[in-house]
Amino acid sequence: MLLGIDTATRRVGVVLASEQGVLARVEIGGPGETGPPRHAETLAPAIRDACARTGTSLRAVSTVAVGIGPGMFTGLRVGVTTAKMLAHTLRVPVIPISSLDLLAYPLRWTSDLVVATIDARRAELYYAIYRPVPGGLQRESDYELATPDDLAAELAARGEEALLCGDGVLAFPEAFADLDHVTVASPFQAAPDLAALAELAVARFEREQFCSAEEVLPMYLRRSDAEIMWDRKGA
Repeated sequence: MLLGIDTATRRVGVVLASEQGVLARVEIGGPGETGPPRHAETLAPAIRDACARTGTSLRAVSTVAVGIGPGMFTGLRVGVTTAKMLAHTLRVPVIPISSLDLLAYPLRWTSDLVVATIDARRAELYYAIYRPVPGGLQRESDYELATPDDLAAELAARGEEALLCGDGVLAFPEAFADLDHVTVASPFQAAPDLAALAELAVARFEREQFCSAEEVLPMYLRRSDAEIMWDRKGA
């Protein structure tokens, strides 16, 4: 039994799965949600709900998978801390997976480049570029932080057909409107995919590609607002 958690975006996602597939999934919130995110208030109830739907308990979980971002600072802290705490309590390993990988993976059947994006606030986005290969996707870029115009310029320079997904591109559609060779995926693919989290994590667990809770860290590609304000006050 695998428990998967992703809180990189405004959506709180929880999935229970096994080698037979997804057993239960719970999703709360998303790109259209207004007001402050409520990751801390909704994650624990979502986990309880997933367990209730399958009639099982957390004692049956043999590994915890977690989307480590990049994404919202508060959401990532809640999700990664919860995953580490559960893994430590249950004495099971953790499988960390980039949330950008989870966005891109469901689009592996396309022949175009896949560009996964997550809204980074401050008029920026996180992104990674993937190329379809037999059996999946191969990441061609680092996990990056850029303005929408910078990403649009990179895609224009590449000149290849590309499929963009995630709430990053949805937040800045005007930046990509003039790129004829770029297609934007459905808003239903705006959050990291929970089925992808389950599938990738189960495969990695079978290959023993996991780590201890102490080794798992969120993927922060920039400093938080609190850290920046702290430095300014110190200056």
